[in-house]
Amino acid sequence: MRRHVLVVRLDSMGDVLVSGPAVRAVAAGASRVTMLASPLGADAARLLPGVDDVLVWPCPWILNPAPAVERADIASILQTLRKLDIDEAVILTSFHQSPLPTALLLRLAGVPRIAASSEDYPGSLLDLRLPPAPEGPEPLRILDFVQAAGFRLPAGDDARLAVRTVADTPAAPSLSPDTPYIAVHPGTTAAARAYPADRWRAAVSRLHDAGWTVVVTGSRAEQSLTAHIAAAAVDRGTPVLDLGGRLTLAELAGVLRSAKVLVAANTGPAHLAAAVGTPVVSLFAPVVPAARWAPYGIAMILLGDQDAPCRDTRSVLCPVGGHPCLNSVTAEQILDSVEQLVSSAAGEVVPR
Repeated sequence: MRRHVLVVRLDSMGDVLVSGPAVRAVAAGASRVTMLASPLGADAARLLPGVDDVLVWPCPWILNPAPAVERADIASILQTLRKLDIDEAVILTSFHQSPLPTALLLRLAGVPRIAASSEDYPGSLLDLRLPPAPEGPEPLRILDFVQAAGFRLPAGDDARLAVRTVADTPAAPSLSPDTPYIAVHPGTTAAARAYPADRWRAAVSRLHDAGWTVVVTGSRAEQSLTAHIAAAAVDRGTPVLDLGGRLTLAELAGVLRSAKVLVAANTGPAHLAAAVGTPVVSLFAPVVPAARWAPYGIAMILLGDQDAPCRDTRSVLCPVGGHPCLNSVTAEQILDSVEQLVSSAAGEVVPR
């Protein structure tokens, strides 16, 4: 029986990646899966196993900063959705987002069955209204929701994050295939979750001095940051490799897959590392709970004061002077964490 299911996830890359197990469950019960994603999450959606097509739309009630609500834009997305001939939609949201505006959009587009988790009375907007999933890692919370909506993972699926195997996702350019390296991703989309640039420089220098090849990654918007950090070890023999702004998301997945460890804050590439099975040293600001948002399903060491005064504030800008949650993390702690993860993986020896 034909069943075209629309999976909606309209926020960032990391949010899309942690939805991967839920998307695979939907795909197991559908003949076709289209994912409605934001411009921030579309590339990640294209990497998810189970997704057949990706529809991109900047949603004015999810994105931050939010685009204006424009009548012509709403009319355009409605027309596009109507042409898809969707049988069912599953709306995935974070705990602080309401699915009801999206449900209204889908209802106006003629979607006959809509499921979402909502604490608010949905009226006729939802055919299946489920309560918020219990506390736990975000990938499992979302999976619990779609399972309650009638979708199950196939036998043998371990419910971990995953991306498609893409042939053209090479290891770090200019490195020989057998060169072990540590990936460092310093950028974040929220200042409250960022490790300070001068401390990143110190950490990269310490890793370099300990004998590690370091690869720094980042978006085009983060090129000045990655260049500043990579320059920390310019006089220490082999320079740090700066790949800021040079990689597609699929290529970044390849670089992370070949890395021994990723060192990053709470940001999308940390979830991408989890999806390719790479251990993560997570410099995690507790503005959101680590129990929900830390990299899932891989070896991971969490650094940062999880009891700092900013805890659970969901702040975008640091609300506490001195940024104590992450300023307390030292370069030596980062090195020790990296070496602990590497030495515990398959008996590998830490280089010196």
